[in-house]
Amino acid sequence: MSLARIVTIARLELTQRLRSVGWYVLLGVFAVLLLGITGLSFAVFSFQQAPSAGVYSIVVNFVLLLVVLVSPTLSGNAINGDRDAATLAPIQVTLATTGDIMFGKLLAAVTTGTAFLLVALPFLAVSLLGGGVSPGMFLVSILVLLAEIVVVATIGVGLSGLIARPLFSIATTYLAVAALVIGTLIVFALAGTAIRTETVRYERPWNEQTGEPVCDRWDEFEQQTPRFDLVWGVLAANPFVVLADATPVEFRDGYPQDLFGQIKTGVRAAQHPPVPERWDPCDRGFEYGPAEGRTPEDLVESSAPSWFVGLGVQVLIAGGLFAAAWARTRTPARRLPPGTRIA
Repeated sequence: MSLARIVTIARLELTQRLRSVGWYVLLGVFAVLLLGITGLSFAVFSFQQAPSAGVYSIVVNFVLLLVVLVSPTLSGNAINGDRDAATLAPIQVTLATTGDIMFGKLLAAVTTGTAFLLVALPFLAVSLLGGGVSPGMFLVSILVLLAEIVVVATIGVGLSGLIARPLFSIATTYLAVAALVIGTLIVFALAGTAIRTETVRYERPWNEQTGEPVCDRWDEFEQQTPRFDLVWGVLAANPFVVLADATPVEFRDGYPQDLFGQIKTGVRAAQHPPVPERWDPCDRGFEYGPAEGRTPEDLVESSAPSWFVGLGVQVLIAGGLFAAAWARTRTPARRLPPGTRIA
């Protein structure tokens, strides 16, 4: 492989995109959406007296949402689009190797995805005015955004080399991304609800005559409780969970002050097995067994981070698709789908 040839192929790919008016329209729509979300985020957190990273966290998560929605379109036809237009074969007969072509296409896809991040940087800078953003939070969140751009681009390029038709490869890339973003949530909810265990619920009995609780004894009830703690690992591969779990967050009086912290608290709380519940109208009302008095910050500190596992799973999926596409694109090709255009 040659770095010069990789850059040349990426430049050719980007030149084709820059000639399209639709590319600039897409960037403009991206900026308008960010403008609206940034304004609404400031309106949501305007009532808070103390500064928090709430505005910044919402904008970053929205940027990630737009990236995973747009990137499949930009990378899902990188290889088969050229094959369909009969421009891939002329490149394959030059000194450019299969690795040069694959990494050149990947570099172009990552660059186009990074362009959206560059458009978002002014809005991220404005969101910093809301305060509460530490240097670590800013740096880690940007690095995770870049990592997710690379992962989605790699998945798109890989599928474009494996699937003959551009339309099908783009649709499959969307399905793969949807499986990570939405599919993990569905599997977590369904599997956690399907797996149940017997737990005990304690309640104070009520005096039928006075209508007041009897505070000197308890009634026990057995109930079926979902076991989300057995399937919480499914959420680790979700891009938004990776972003929230990796980003340092601020807790105030034990409670998260931004969207990162809320997502992290929810995922970390799912790691804890169910414990007996207690309804005590004589004292504090509803209590959650031994978790009494524990704040979200305590739950986070007593659980394990999972972002590096989730990111590793994403890299394995993307790397596997990329390697398979490399083998499929290598020339001379032993076998191609019927009707595939070569030159």
